[in-house]
Amino acid sequence: MSEIPNNLKYSKDHEWVNIEDNIATIGITLHAAESLGDIVYIDVSSLNQELKQFDKFGEIESVKAVSDLFVPVSGKIVEVNEELEGNPEYVNDDCYEKGWIIKVEISNLDDLTTLLNSSEYEKII
Repeated sequence: MSEIPNNLKYSKDHEWVNIEDNIATIGITLHAAESLGDIVYIDVSSLNQELKQFDKFGEIESVKAVSDLFVPVSGKIVEVNEELEGNPEYVNDDCYEKGWIIKVEISNLDDLTTLLNSSEYEKII
């Protein structure tokens, strides 16, 4: 079983969320990264856009497939991990640290109540 950090929240779409103040750092889980295989490209076209919970914010492409990325909390995308442009493999190598994808300024903290904790997430994978 993949290691699932206890300090994060998770979506059923396999995104993780780390909350610091009013900013959510978001990436895909190790389970998702392993399922996709080698990540070759990440496209986030929604920088500075206001999105609702579970709206599509981009796509992630691996050697196997292209998958949509969904924002687990409502808010404005305030930062994209530019390191991933030249190093998409960070998502495979270190999805919870170097492989984060976006940062969102949260507009509705109630969204967090719909996310899963680590043990709930582990049950769905």
